Amino acid sequence: MNQSKSKNYSMDLTEGSIIKKLLLFSLPLMASNVLQLFFNAADIMVVGKFAGDNSLAAVGSTSSVIHLLTNVFMGLSVGVNVLAARYYAAKQEEELRKTVHTAITVSLFCGIIMVIIGEFAAEQILIWMDSPAEVIDLAALYLRIYFLGMPATILYNFGAAVLRAIGDTKRPLYFLTVAGLVNLILNCVFVIVFQMDVAGVAIATVISQCISALLILRCLGNESGAIHLTRGGLGIDKRIFKQIVQIGLPAGLQSSLFSLSNVVIQSSINSFGYVAIAGNSAASNIEGFLNVIVNAFSQGGVAFVSQNIGAKKYERINRIVIILQLCVFATGVVLGNIVYFFGESLLSLYTDSQDVIDEGMKRMRFACCFYFFYGMMDSMVAVMRGMGRAVVPMVVALLGVCGFRLLWIAVMFTNEAFHVIETVYVAYPLSWGLTFVAHTICFLIIRRKFKKKWGV
Repeated sequence: MNQSKSKNYSMDLTEGSIIKKLLLFSLPLMASNVLQLFFNAADIMVVGKFAGDNSLAAVGSTSSVIHLLTNVFMGLSVGVNVLAARYYAAKQEEELRKTVHTAITVSLFCGIIMVIIGEFAAEQILIWMDSPAEVIDLAALYLRIYFLGMPATILYNFGAAVLRAIGDTKRPLYFLTVAGLVNLILNCVFVIVFQMDVAGVAIATVISQCISALLILRCLGNESGAIHLTRGGLGIDKRIFKQIVQIGLPAGLQSSLFSLSNVVIQSSINSFGYVAIAGNSAASNIEGFLNVIVNAFSQGGVAFVSQNIGAKKYERINRIVIILQLCVFATGVVLGNIVYFFGESLLSLYTDSQDVIDEGMKRMRFACCFYFFYGMMDSMVAVMRGMGRAVVPMVVALLGVCGFRLLWIAVMFTNEAFHVIETVYVAYPLSWGLTFVAHTICFLIIRRKFKKKWGV
């Protein structure tokens, strides 16, 4: 493994300063996540400015659907990351090689399934969400084209999970920089020059996703160590696949449960009309940048804990948890309030309509200012996943996030006295805070069970 070309990019997360390596690992990952999110942000900005509020609402209203349909498969990449990190730290090269080839093969199958679902179910799902008639055709068109790129999207995420497992977050950043620039240029060409509306931004996104996937394949194919990818080695190792599913499927289901509750919330927002939908879409997109920044620390937490579990350095877990929580708390408080303070200026990048901006500020008031709760909740999930405990956070998420939000909408929002859009938005920080407390209790219970092994 020492002869692998990845040696200049990999990072041993089992030695040295935790805070220093967490920052070195997370900062490139933040940049990568921001670029990946920029794919969708560029779509929304270009459409909002050059195609109108109906098109903005159409593209924006698809985000919860996309997340709902893709998160189960994307969650499997968490299993890939955890498994590969353990084998890398334990120096089990043959197991790592099997993990890489199984992961890439599974990603292609998952992508094909998503293409089929997107092509045949897009419009019906939008109907179930009570999408307004004036946007449903455009939204369905966007989804159908977007999902043609899902094999590339999932392949990239699985490949990037392998690189993160060995501590490499730099090369995924380079690949997404190239793909992001292509996406931005094609958005402008297809929408502004050729007037292709939502179809143009969808096609641009698919092309950029294909570029990032090809770059990750080329990277793994050029490796000479245990993560070297060969065409002949592709296939599914049943034992490895089972382990990936055991860790990744609960993570994916948890994300889908989040998305399911967001679909219910989106349906509630849809009842206020396309202006509210457009405002929520723009604000949600801005909030997404906060999400990927704090989530970079969480992804770092998964890699750190997984490598240390693989190296049997259990005594470092407690310090990782404390440092991780401090990082996400500070980041969430500072960036969340900065984003809200400049909210109107940021929203104006998406639309010229003051009514849409006002609606967007309603969401940001509740979500952005309390985003540190989300970061603290997500980092506790990451630690438990890195320990191989993926089912526990899934169950807690089902009760604390999804259950609470669905109950909140059913009891509070349907009450005539509270039937305003602010009632919908306040469900976000309340569910984050409640679920963080529950996750923390679960971690303390798990830590107690491992007390003898950790020696703490």
